[in-house]
Amino acid sequence: MMALVVHLKTVAHLRGKGDKIAKVTFRGLPFYSRVAENCEEVAHFNELFRWPIASRLDGNEMLEIQVYNYSKVFSNRLVGTFCMVLQKVAEEGHLELTETLIDDNNTSIKTSVNIEIRYQPMDGTVGVWRDGEFLDVPDDRDGVFTFETDSLLSGQSHGSGTSHGRSLQGSIPTFRKAGKGVFSAMKLGKIKSSKDDHRKGADEPAVLDMEDLDRKAIRLAGTLDPDTISLASVTAVTTNVSNKRSKPDIKMEPSSGRPVDYQISITVIEARQLIGLNMDPVVCVEIGDDKKYTSMKESTNCPYYNEYFVFDFHVPPDVMFDKIIKLSVIHSKNLLRSGTLVGTFKMDVGTVYSQPEHQFYHKWAILSDPEDITAGCKGYIKCDIAVVGKGDNIKTPHKANETEEDEIEGNLLLPEGIPAERQWARFYVKIYRAEGLPKMNTSIMANVKKAFIGENRDLVDPYVQVQYAGQKGKTSVQKSSYEPIWNEQIVFAELFPPLCKRIKVQIRDSDKVNDVAIGTHFIDLRKISNDGDKGFLPTLGPAWVNMYGSTRQYTLMDEHQDLNDGLGEGVSFRARLLLSVAVEILDTTSPEIISSSEVQVDSVSNISESATGKMEEFFLFGSFLEATMIDRKIGDKPITFEITIGNYGNQIDGVNKSSSRKKKKKDGDDEEDEDELIQNSSEDEADEDGDLASVSSTPFMRPVITDRNYFHLPYFDKKPCVYIKSWWQDQRRRLYNSNMMDKIADKLEEGLNDVQEIFKTEKAFPERRLRGVLEELSIGCSRFVTLANKDVNLAGRTKLDRERLKSCMREMDGMGQQARQIRTQVKKNTIKDKVKLAQNFLQRLRFLADEPQHSIPDVFIWMMSNNKRIAYARIPSKDILYSIVDEETGKDCGKVKAVFLKLPGKKGFGPAGWTVQAKLELYLWLGINKQRKDFLTGLPNGFEEVKAVNTGPGLHSVPPVSLVYNMKQVFQLRAHMYQARSLFAADSSGLSDPFARVFFSTHSQVTEVLSETLCPTWDQLLVFDDVELFGEASELREDPPIIVVELYDQDTVGKAEFIGRTFAKPTIKMCDEHYGPPRFPPQLEYYQIFRGNCTAGELLAAFELLQVGQGGRADLPPLEGSTDSERGPILPVPLGIRPVLSRYRIEVLFWGLRDLKRVNLAQVDRPRVDIECAGRGVQSTLIQNYKKNPNFSTLVKWFEVDLPENELLHPPLNIRVVDCRAFGRYILVGSHAVSSLRRFIYSPPDKTSNNWASAAKLMNGYMVLTNGFPQPRSSPSLSSRTFSRPAGDIIVNLDADPTIRKMDTFVKLDATSDAVVKVDMTEEESDKEKKKKKKKKKGVVEEDDEPDESVLDWWSKYFASIETLKETLKAQEAAQAEAEEREDLEIAAETADIKPDDLLPKGSKMKEKSKEKKSSRDKKKGHTADSAEKQRVKSKVDELVVYNKELESEFGDFEDWLHTFNLYRGKAGDDDEHALDDDRIVGRFKGSLCMYKLPLSEEVTREAGFDPNMGMFQSIPHNDPISVLVRVYVVRATELHPADINGKADPYVVIKLGKSEVKDKENYISKQLNPVFGKSFDIEATFPMESMLTVSVYDWDLVGTDDLIGETKIDLENRFYSKFRATCGISSNYSLHRYNVWRDPMKPSQILARLCKEGKIDGPHYGPGGKVKVANRIFTGPTDIEDENGLKRQTEEHLALTVLNHWEEIPRVGCKLVPEHVETRPLLNPDKPGIEQGRLEMWVDMFPMDMSAPGPAIDISPRKPKSFELRVIIWNTDDVILEDDGFMTGEKMSDIYVRGWLKGQQEDKQDTDVHYHSLTGEGNFNWRFVFPFDYLMAEEKIVISKKESMFSWDETEYKIPPRLTMQVWDADHFSADDFLGAIELDLNRFPRGAKTAKQCSLEMIRNEQDLPTISIFKQKRVKGWWPFVARDENDDMELTGKVEAELHLVTAEEAEKSPVGLGRNEPDPLEKPNRPDTSLMWFLGPLKSIRYFIWHNYRWLILKALGLVLLLLMLGLFLYSFPGYLVKKMLGA
Repeated sequence: MMALVVHLKTVAHLRGKGDKIAKVTFRGLPFYSRVAENCEEVAHFNELFRWPIASRLDGNEMLEIQVYNYSKVFSNRLVGTFCMVLQKVAEEGHLELTETLIDDNNTSIKTSVNIEIRYQPMDGTVGVWRDGEFLDVPDDRDGVFTFETDSLLSGQSHGSGTSHGRSLQGSIPTFRKAGKGVFSAMKLGKIKSSKDDHRKGADEPAVLDMEDLDRKAIRLAGTLDPDTISLASVTAVTTNVSNKRSKPDIKMEPSSGRPVDYQISITVIEARQLIGLNMDPVVCVEIGDDKKYTSMKESTNCPYYNEYFVFDFHVPPDVMFDKIIKLSVIHSKNLLRSGTLVGTFKMDVGTVYSQPEHQFYHKWAILSDPEDITAGCKGYIKCDIAVVGKGDNIKTPHKANETEEDEIEGNLLLPEGIPAERQWARFYVKIYRAEGLPKMNTSIMANVKKAFIGENRDLVDPYVQVQYAGQKGKTSVQKSSYEPIWNEQIVFAELFPPLCKRIKVQIRDSDKVNDVAIGTHFIDLRKISNDGDKGFLPTLGPAWVNMYGSTRQYTLMDEHQDLNDGLGEGVSFRARLLLSVAVEILDTTSPEIISSSEVQVDSVSNISESATGKMEEFFLFGSFLEATMIDRKIGDKPITFEITIGNYGNQIDGVNKSSSRKKKKKDGDDEEDEDELIQNSSEDEADEDGDLASVSSTPFMRPVITDRNYFHLPYFDKKPCVYIKSWWQDQRRRLYNSNMMDKIADKLEEGLNDVQEIFKTEKAFPERRLRGVLEELSIGCSRFVTLANKDVNLAGRTKLDRERLKSCMREMDGMGQQARQIRTQVKKNTIKDKVKLAQNFLQRLRFLADEPQHSIPDVFIWMMSNNKRIAYARIPSKDILYSIVDEETGKDCGKVKAVFLKLPGKKGFGPAGWTVQAKLELYLWLGINKQRKDFLTGLPNGFEEVKAVNTGPGLHSVPPVSLVYNMKQVFQLRAHMYQARSLFAADSSGLSDPFARVFFSTHSQVTEVLSETLCPTWDQLLVFDDVELFGEASELREDPPIIVVELYDQDTVGKAEFIGRTFAKPTIKMCDEHYGPPRFPPQLEYYQIFRGNCTAGELLAAFELLQVGQGGRADLPPLEGSTDSERGPILPVPLGIRPVLSRYRIEVLFWGLRDLKRVNLAQVDRPRVDIECAGRGVQSTLIQNYKKNPNFSTLVKWFEVDLPENELLHPPLNIRVVDCRAFGRYILVGSHAVSSLRRFIYSPPDKTSNNWASAAKLMNGYMVLTNGFPQPRSSPSLSSRTFSRPAGDIIVNLDADPTIRKMDTFVKLDATSDAVVKVDMTEEESDKEKKKKKKKKKGVVEEDDEPDESVLDWWSKYFASIETLKETLKAQEAAQAEAEEREDLEIAAETADIKPDDLLPKGSKMKEKSKEKKSSRDKKKGHTADSAEKQRVKSKVDELVVYNKELESEFGDFEDWLHTFNLYRGKAGDDDEHALDDDRIVGRFKGSLCMYKLPLSEEVTREAGFDPNMGMFQSIPHNDPISVLVRVYVVRATELHPADINGKADPYVVIKLGKSEVKDKENYISKQLNPVFGKSFDIEATFPMESMLTVSVYDWDLVGTDDLIGETKIDLENRFYSKFRATCGISSNYSLHRYNVWRDPMKPSQILARLCKEGKIDGPHYGPGGKVKVANRIFTGPTDIEDENGLKRQTEEHLALTVLNHWEEIPRVGCKLVPEHVETRPLLNPDKPGIEQGRLEMWVDMFPMDMSAPGPAIDISPRKPKSFELRVIIWNTDDVILEDDGFMTGEKMSDIYVRGWLKGQQEDKQDTDVHYHSLTGEGNFNWRFVFPFDYLMAEEKIVISKKESMFSWDETEYKIPPRLTMQVWDADHFSADDFLGAIELDLNRFPRGAKTAKQCSLEMIRNEQDLPTISIFKQKRVKGWWPFVARDENDDMELTGKVEAELHLVTAEEAEKSPVGLGRNEPDPLEKPNRPDTSLMWFLGPLKSIRYFIWHNYRWLILKALGLVLLLLMLGLFLYSFPGYLVKKMLGA
């Protein structure tokens, strides 16, 4: 009996007086001490705590003691903690110590604790205690234990002592053996003393209280039910049970690297705010190398495209996610010029894929210009981007309303958490040097070169290429060097935070012909940065990264070249590269910045040797204990195994000698040169093993045969060893931290798997296990924080090391705290959510544990034969790295691991990858040479070392070359192979002929082959005699080797085909143990079978390993039943192990067969169904002529069978269909295995229950199935309005006015969840709402009255319903937000010790906290409320239900009593996750099953009208053929996959049902991906022959055949017979005429009467005053109806309809009836399986032909757009900017005209006349534009039909938003006109014009969101001033003018009555504008204009000039005549 006892004596040196309490925790199980009251300096506890334990104490387990200040009111405050590792205790068994505590900050405090610990193991190996001590159990504690940390393994090994922390089930039985009543009272309910209540708040140990403890859950000693079974999934089998063996990895195949289908769909909706004047933008969408363009929109800055592009890819995921999606806007691109780039946006596909639903929907991408990074945003593109992989289906979110998306800032195309303003940053990738490169050329070339050049050169010319965000940079080429040194940096400029996640760094070999990759490394930016508030920018290194790829031999055609490009798992070390990454955010305002984002390459300075860490000598040791399962192809030649680490140990193609003889000691050059190695090993240590050469491969050995397929190497007792010395930088710290996190993650994963198993097997108390898991997690996290905090200032710690350590510690600390907090919230009902949270922790941990900076390369193990590399295994070096601290050690270090070798590269894909090439039992140890002494400690004991022969004397520490085991144990293995289920179909018949092969050590045995089954029950015991295992007996008991079970399919010719494999661990009995409970006989368990990465079934088996002692086999428990009489010498599974059986009856309902395909080219004519379960079965009657009637004549048959009591062990039931041919031949058509019968188990109805919910379990014996559990389909809407009278009637009071009453809308949150959210406004509220809205509206503008009934049509109903759907979705979001909020408050309350009820007074602080959250949520809620108010008052339009999925998914596939089983034939596909098996389906069997235990209670059979022939299937309709009129309504299709080159399609509908086909080809809709069909089709059909309806959408082509876009299939028969009544949806109101006319030929009253009769319930009784009573429920409703002539008359139909709409409230038979609806079905294309090709909205009505004929089909033809005419009068402009200089005067002026258009491409543009020479910016026009247009009110879109180009065959219809664009231009005579400004008005919501030009400002556009808007469709006439805007150089908006305009909207009819002329023409002409004279043309009246121009402005100037001219003239004359006069005077003439 093992136990750990802790005696807590005292706690001393306490500060302050007070009450203290201590908590002692071991293995996650806390005990609390009593409260030590009023202690001052010392607290005397003197208490014993005792843990009975079932598994040995592990040396690295922890004991934790926490001392608290105890408070009755507040939560306890921690004084300090003491943690100790129990290594010493485990070794010596007893320990006394006094030790100080440490506080929260990990600093030690004075307070100390004095304790004594004792440990008594099972076998007494550790010191012995006195008997008295042993039973000295503390009185109060005997009942307190929990099984929180129980592992699930407990089922298999009770008390075997093999699993950590198995505290309950494992140990109870053992107490009984102890006999002295250790747990004297097995009372599990703990009697609490009043003092104990204080613990509620703090950290409460989960105490098992009697109430919630299901007694059966804890099965006490000996009474273990033989059926208890743990569904041991592989994790459990291979749980790391002890310390000598580690888990094998079960998934074999590498998952990455295999190409998969992807489809990326991008819708470019529109662009806004593009920078530039009057541009013609085109959007280019580029993914990788594929480019697609939208059409060009002319002269607009906000083009509307709404174009859809689809890109299809077939590439591996890694390649896909690294592709860059690039959206760019190009200005004025045409055939001749490529256009100028406006801006681009880049994002990698991975970012989109990681979004919820893998998509961005209606988001705005910010454009930036890569050429000019100083500029800001260049505009926005609104788009949808979705990435669909196989099997993803994309749900298009119904966005609430357009206005919300128009707000750009709130809807940016960025992942959560990335700021809107991204800055430019430089990414510096520095490349220093590389080493260890392989040869990249043949040696012949080298010899040639040597002959010419005369010296030996290295055969590689490397350079490095770095790719990031679609850009590439290269370093220079270093010629001929295996150790190139570059010292260069490559600089990228990219926006930060980046939307491209990975940088690809590749070493390439430069070659004349083509460059080849040598190795590739990806740097994930998420791993080298942290975006938190204490985060850091991406940084890495300088550090070495290791590159792996193909093997190093050079071959001209390398078959594994892909591996070097980074696809798939590298199979050999290629090189290591020293690099660093840094990021610097740019300040774009600084002047010296380079504005282009081109890649630059500069040189950088060299870094010192020690920068990456100190060189250390590492030692790697490996020992091969076993090599079995060697593939027989290589079994004939001798085999050797080689281990390499980096290039060390690689003998064939390792490091090549570098020509330049630079000897660096770290390049350990060639292992063979021992003398070199001696110099290499560090000289300072005088190593005694100085001349130790590495031994890296085992000696050659020839394999021996194990069986037909496999060989093994005969190592027996001599195990070969290898050892390698290598030199690396010492960066172990990185790996240690990784290891710690990995271990915590492994533990968490194992725990979560356990919890999942408990769910799966429905065991009790999953929440306890989860609490334990979370406790372990929080302990692990705190332990990590203490250990990682050893501040190691090692050489070579990079910035990333420091930052990562900080952020890891923060994360782990936070995670620990969260785990603690969540642990307190784990309740039975919240456990599923909490498991999800824990799953998130797991992902987080795995992410953190992945260390981005490598250090020691991985270890490769190669199997070599004939000097060729055959198969390999790769082991990460961190997994085998040794550390003194246990948590830091790698999980496989010093342990024996089962390693499976696989083929390299692509050879390893598919079947070749599943067959094991060899299985090794391998022991590995890697560590620093100085710590080498312990390297053998983990090996199984009992060996002697054998050293190499030539070692000199004194070298006693040389590692051994082999180990010889002298201890050998003999065992007998018994493998109880019971059965397997859901196996992989390996034959063309769709079945397999399976047998299992069991391998153990070097033995193997086979079960018999069972033919033609996927669920074989072998019931066979395989006995392996004389199994020899080497090592000590006790160790083997702890740690048996694993058993491998492989399943094969036997083929008559050729080799058996592999199905899958699984691992198991046997239960071991040593010869001195008793064979009996609790461990023996062992229990059967399920083992998951894997085939590659996919599961391929489950195996039910048990394994025991019995030691053969002195007495030989005679001492073993006898094998009962020597052999089976029927099966010859086959031993059956013995009685104690096989399950206990009881008698069941299985009833089978045979309905019919459908869609059977041909078998061997012959049609199926006379099929029969055989049902088989556990060897018994029943056959259906033969269908005589399948073509005429495929239904069975006898409906119900039954058979009895013995099945296990435990439902989980029930064998599958097989359904097979055979075709009976002539001469008694039978041919298998197809088969189906029902793997779980649980959903068909009959449970008798509860007679007493009056409530429908509990009765719903069994509706006349059929179950409503939702995910396999009975569950009513919808929530009862009575809750708010019923008041029940105990026995009497229940009144359901409904509003008298049915038109207001909204349908209760049930919105499923998503396909997987079963939560049904009910949005149900009570009437009063909705009335209030409506009144409120009305009041509001009165304030604004009088609304139109309710729309006239005659205007309403089916589409009004449809659009109203879609609005409702959107509103409900919004309401749901709000409700969810509220629920979250409530939960937050509750959580806060729990943690703060307040009950939620007391929150109000006390929780004011809390409120503050939640306020912030609230505000954000309120915004959400607010939005919904506002938008609801904004919308026009909802008119009273009757609604239908719009399902955004298929109808059947809403109603459980309509399998309420008729189930459909798909029949399969043919081999299963082996694609990922089993290719959709659709192509294997060869038909369907319709029927049902019902099983129950015999005898059945009598009351069922006594019921009135019980038909014994029908068994449990009472009142089922007959299955004779029935004729039905099927009416298919096709409303519209959305998001079709484009089928033509132009990226569009021309869709039309085709409907097939049986032989009839309706093609609607002539009505195809041209060039449309969202066509509105609006058609109904009538087809007559006869069930059951024609029951599968196919609706397909084809693409019409002018030439060639039409292509299928996608199709959807509907099973009409199930709908027809379903009790959900899916024949014709029940509408919410009954009306006789107009759009809402009742469609069903039966009136509601007739339907109700019929339902009551079929369900055998009382009613309906119509009473006075509008009441009706059905089955003691009373419903009320209106009673009068209006007929066509408007006369009222009395009717009962409304009442009946009320009942039908609430049919689910009727007890026993009630269920939700299908309402009037539209369903949305995905369209699929068989060529692209699993990827949606669009969706189709439609519904189907069915009317039996034997009843009255239905009325004509409802008209749902698409609404014709309404014709309108918009008349725009441009009266005046003002403040228009002046562009030109005057011709003569140089004055600023403009020649203004205004241009306007309404339709997209300006085809209807109109210009006013020109107002010349405006000097003030004023212009007068009085000009009228007239725009006729067609408008769809419901969709708010203008419809244009036009030919796309001259070559188009027909017109294409476009829908564009109604936006009126007005522009102001300056007319020029000789050059192009200048654009001055524009305004765009959305006619549905545009700002009201200003009253005067003064009030008109930019604000009207800037604050468009805040201003009240108007709609021209409501106002009809609007006049006012609006601003013109343009953007200046800095792209700020500027006001460039104002326009006074009048908008007048008239309908086409009105326009005809009162026509108007264009411009100022008749009719209704406008008067001429009164323009000032200046505006006349100057050449018409030159003088006049001169007078105006010149005289007015330059009068004084002219006069002055004239004066001056006269003066000058005078002066000139004077000067001219002066000399003459002077001469005259002088001569005196």
